[in-house]
Amino acid sequence: MHLEEGTVPAGYAKYIQAKVFLLLLGLALLLVLVVFSISLGSVRYDPLDVLKTLFMTHVSRQLDVVVFNIRLPQVVAAVIAGAGLSVAGVVMQSVLGNPLGSPFTLGISQAAAFGAAFSVMVLGSGFMQSSASDAITVVRPGMTTVSAFAAAMIATGVVVMIARIRRGSPEVMILAGVAIGSLCTAATMFLQYFADDVQLAAMVFWTFGDLSRAGWREIRIISTVTILCVVFFAGNSWNYNAIDAGDETASSLGVNVRMVRFLGMSLASLVTAVIISFVGVIGFIGLVCPHMVRRLTGDDNRFLIPGSCIMGSILLLGADTAARVILAPNVLPVAILTSFVGAPMFLYLLVRGYRR
Repeated sequence: MHLEEGTVPAGYAKYIQAKVFLLLLGLALLLVLVVFSISLGSVRYDPLDVLKTLFMTHVSRQLDVVVFNIRLPQVVAAVIAGAGLSVAGVVMQSVLGNPLGSPFTLGISQAAAFGAAFSVMVLGSGFMQSSASDAITVVRPGMTTVSAFAAAMIATGVVVMIARIRRGSPEVMILAGVAIGSLCTAATMFLQYFADDVQLAAMVFWTFGDLSRAGWREIRIISTVTILCVVFFAGNSWNYNAIDAGDETASSLGVNVRMVRFLGMSLASLVTAVIISFVGVIGFIGLVCPHMVRRLTGDDNRFLIPGSCIMGSILLLGADTAARVILAPNVLPVAILTSFVGAPMFLYLLVRGYRR
């Protein structure tokens, strides 16, 4: 069969159309979930009224305040944080050549938790106060956030430096991350052992992932870093596909494997550190979502990267919505639900994949 220059084989065109359809379907599901997430909570609203409010049609002053000042920031934070953590997991797994690569296995999350604990104990950000709703809040969240971010980036720097010394070996990165994670966990436990009741409460409160603590200023920072990094990752999807085929194959195709691996790890860790430092530790998103999307789109990073962003947003937003509804008017920290849902789901994916 002769193909004219510039034509695309019918089979390949159908392949592309199927992947694009899945991405559009996921995006539509995310948009529907956004509306329903805003409408649900301790006080429920009609989704149509929420839609009208989002499109600047005045329904009631109360609904305007609830949507734009309370629920919309939390929903946007869930969408951006879910996308950022998920795409970070995709890139880490690709450049490491290891399906267990994630912010948790590389010690970044544990380092951020230690930074928060250090801020509470040593820098004095652990004073607590009760708000009008009797919820405990950290008086100096900015100091805690900066400390957590600094610790996460130090851990990233150590992992990347060790990897460069040992020529970027994926096994070395994983082992270095496990060692750093264990060290940070031990250091956090050491601080907690000597903390008083108030300081211990502050540490535990911060480590609970809570999307409601992110306001519009924090969301702008998280969004800027996440969007720029996602664009970079998408632009390097071909390089990641080449690395997935093996370092030797990638090098023969002209890919600078060490540089791609270094930049991918650094930017993925940056995204993770920024998100964790503002909303706390949220587990399993970066580990589970890429595996879920692979079962739908395959390993092609051209579709895996945007698909993981969408799936991460859906999973985290769905968990956050459930956390607000299950025990309403009480609100569970979203990290509890992501762990309860993520661990069994990951085990299921492992068992199903093994049987295949």
